[in-house]
Amino acid sequence: MDNEIRFEAPWGPMLRILTSACVIFLVGIAMIGIITSPHHNIGWIFGMVILPLTILIISSFFMIRGYVLFDNTLIIERLGWQTKIDLSKLATAEVDPTAMAKSIRTFGNGGMFCFAGLFHNKTLGTYRAFATDMRKCVILRFPNRIIVVTPDEPQRFATILRNRKPA
Repeated sequence: MDNEIRFEAPWGPMLRILTSACVIFLVGIAMIGIITSPHHNIGWIFGMVILPLTILIISSFFMIRGYVLFDNTLIIERLGWQTKIDLSKLATAEVDPTAMAKSIRTFGNGGMFCFAGLFHNKTLGTYRAFATDMRKCVILRFPNRIIVVTPDEPQRFATILRNRKPA
């Protein structure tokens, strides 16, 4: 596609720490389950081996791999699928490295492969995040919602959105 602009989704230190801790914890539970398993107890095998590994595998599909601006759409690349956001009613795009500070996650993923879902803080109110590095926040304001993304070049990303031609 000729008119697409790609941005990486770098992992910030907090995401690296939280993801590593979650992976170690879930794999650790599975290892303990395998080593200490009463071999014919299906409940034990499910709870201590299958469930932790399933959580790990399913969560990995929600990781954010990159952002693509294409025509009037923001495509958030995941592992094997995409989330598309229509930018036709975008009011503003502003860089704010503190946008997610003091946020409370109300629904979603708070640090296993990404920060994604619904969050709330005093500055933004309720917003949806698709983030990997909270130091690179770009706030996308629409008439009825706010979305926060974290591309590798936040200033360039916001500038491109501000300078785009309406559909």
